[in-house]
Formats: sequence, structure tokens, C-alpha cells
Amino acid sequence: MNVARIIGFAAAIDRFNTAVGRAASWCGLAIVLIGFAVVLLRYVMGFGSIWLQESILYAHAALFLLAAAWTLKEGGHVRVDVFYAGASPRTKAWIDLAGALLLLLPFCAAIIWFSWPYVSRSWAILERSRETSGLPLVFLLKTLIPLFAAMLALQGISQAIKSIAMLTMLRIGRRRAAKAAR
Repeated sequence: MNVARIIGFAAAIDRFNTAVGRAASWCGLAIVLIGFAVVLLRYVMGFGSIWLQESILYAHAALFLLAAAWTLKEGGHVRVDVFYAGASPRTKAWIDLAGALLLLLPFCAAIIWFSWPYVSRSWAILERSRETSGLPLVFLLKTLIPLFAAMLALQGISQAIKSIAMLTMLRIGRRRAAKAAR
């Protein structure tokens, strides 16, 4: 596999997570509109709806779980800026690579490993809300947990590929500069 294909793979992961994240961001609007409808129905019309209230919870979960990988791609996650902010590009690449390989990927693997039986049991019984008039889609909501971890792991792989590419380019640049100086 050549370098261009590997970098193309990282770009494809970035595009996928961006598309999913942008689609999930619409859940924010849904949360506000459904929340407004719940309040309006309850306090103006005297009508309560459990499935509307649960849909806010589902949209909130979808927003955070499906947009997490996109947020990582955009650099929106919390990081220790004491070390990172003033670091050179080489140091940043090493930090990103180590973070992806030593922290993010094992964390994502653990989430997938431990959530799989939980999600499988939910699918086996097609779990639904405990409330009689609630949404019958709890099994789909729980499926977002390993999906979140898988998408985050893919983004971690993309970050690692880009970090390795940056380190390689910097090493090649230093070699060329050293040759030119001779």
C-alpha cells in the first residue's frame, strides 16, 4: 500500500465523520423544537407526551455520540494545552500519535468490548421504553454506544496516519535542509 492511498484512507475517514457529524448536528435543532412543543402542549393545551419527551433524550444522545468523532477531527475536544499550545509541529504530531495509539484506541476498544453484550441483549429482545406510551426504540439508542466508539476509533486511526505523515514530511525536510547546507 503506498503512502498516497494511506493518506487517502485517512481523508475518507475524515469525510465520513464530517458527514455524520454534520447530519447529527441537526439533532440540536430537533431538541429545541421538540422541547418547545413539549412545553407548549403541556402548559397551553394540557397534553403530555412521553414519546415526545423521550425523543428529546434520543436526539441528545445521537447528537453527542454521533458528533464526537467529527469534534475530534475539528480539534474541539479538551486537551492539555500546557504542553500542546506552544509545541512545535513535530512535538504536536508525536503527542497526537501517542494519544491516538496509547489512549484513544484502547479506550474505544474497551467501550466496544464492554458495550457489546449490553447492546446484544437489547437487540435480542428488541428493547423498548419502560413507559407504556414511550418509544419502542431503546435497542437502537443503545446501538449508538459501540457505533460512537467505532467512529471515534476510526478518527483516531486517521489522526495517527496524519501524525505519521507529518513526522515523515518533517524528517524529509530536515534531511533536504541538511544536504542543502553542505
